[in-house]
Amino acid sequence: MSGTVTPDICVIGAGSAGLSVAAAAAAFGVEVVLIEKGEMGGDCLNHGCVPSKALLSAAREAVLRPVAFSEAQKNVRRAIEAIAPHDSASRFEELGVTVLRSAAEFVSAHCVRAGDVDIRARRFVIATGSRPAIPAIPGLESVPYVTNETLFGLDRLPDHLIVLGGGAIGIEMAQAHRRLGSRVTVLEAGKALGREDPEMAAIVLDALRKEGVVIRENTCVTGVTSSGVEIAVSLLQDGRDVETLSGSHLLVATGRRPSVEGLGLEKAGIRYGPGGIHIDDGLRTSNRRVYAIGDVTGGPQFTHAANYQAGLVIRSALFRLPVKASSSGLPRVLYTAPELGHAGLSEEEARKKYGARVRVVSASYSGNDRAVTENLTTGRLKLIAGPGGRLIGAEIAGAQAGELINSLSLAIFAKMTMRDLAGFVTPYPTLGELIRRAALSYYADVPRRLWVRRLLAFLRLFG
Repeated sequence: MSGTVTPDICVIGAGSAGLSVAAAAAAFGVEVVLIEKGEMGGDCLNHGCVPSKALLSAAREAVLRPVAFSEAQKNVRRAIEAIAPHDSASRFEELGVTVLRSAAEFVSAHCVRAGDVDIRARRFVIATGSRPAIPAIPGLESVPYVTNETLFGLDRLPDHLIVLGGGAIGIEMAQAHRRLGSRVTVLEAGKALGREDPEMAAIVLDALRKEGVVIRENTCVTGVTSSGVEIAVSLLQDGRDVETLSGSHLLVATGRRPSVEGLGLEKAGIRYGPGGIHIDDGLRTSNRRVYAIGDVTGGPQFTHAANYQAGLVIRSALFRLPVKASSSGLPRVLYTAPELGHAGLSEEEARKKYGARVRVVSASYSGNDRAVTENLTTGRLKLIAGPGGRLIGAEIAGAQAGELINSLSLAIFAKMTMRDLAGFVTPYPTLGELIRRAALSYYADVPRRLWVRRLLAFLRLFG
């Protein structure tokens, strides 16, 4: 294909965000061009959510029976292959989307070039995602390290996996490989799971440590070397102790960086920086013809966040409706065992915003009958109530936290109160009762209030 095309919408990037925009626009009969230079499905399908959760699934099975690494990798490939047709170029072409498998570059404020094709669209959507951020550690460039983009291609189980980074990717992969039989050491410059509620993070990290994962916090990596057989990492812990740690494999999981290289953003008048493409509340760039969504903006790096933004772009670009993106209420889940779920404001954020009007209530898994019957008593659920008892945040560390947080995320968006949650009727026995139990504790002091007792005494006078 060559020449010039003039679609209504041109989407750059066929990851979760880009595919969602392209599919939705095509469903409305809009002419769409989708450009992707790499793998269809982007990071989520090929290197992120899908393979990591498939590996974690195999690792959970390994707790019950021995699971060979080859079997675990087969499970990863099976999951990718099962989902790939949904994200394939052929499926999108059947939907009416023109798919160009090439690099995209803006050549002006109104035109993108992909191979021999110039695309002059009414609106453009940049959804090129992100890539692993590689820290500037002396010697790292000369050793055979892996990232999430290459980890799932290993042909043998690491004997000793050293993980740089104690965030979500590092912690999830640490537990998965430990359960599959690797020795695992996590090195974190600050606090592991540092963005999470400290109480909830401690529950997860304690569980990993009990499984044999070594987690070293406040540890700085000062250099890396390789002997050809092992990788040696020089460490500085708490600013004083120096030692060398050796392992068979090194996983770099120190965050991600927006993918903006080669897009010709300057030619299109699109402002960007190290943190990604600059956008306004309506997801528009400094070029009003161009939207940017997903990881490339430096915002929340979640597939569900990208899909949420894609829906807003459709409303704005097709129907010209005003939209305002917000990430404050978006849920997130860490898929370890136990899981960790978060929605809304953290306790710290809530107290900064509302001060003394914040109340925090909680319920322990050990007090939940379903958790007891399933031997899943490790964990806690926390509800954060703001003025008027409105739910403004939730934290869960425990079994099925990822499922439970769905209900609480909806409750936050619906501006429900502790009264609403306390009146919530759940089947018995289920983990969902944790929500009601925590909400009921919000009113635990009501029976002791003097005016309540006087009211009851007065009502008793009438028989």
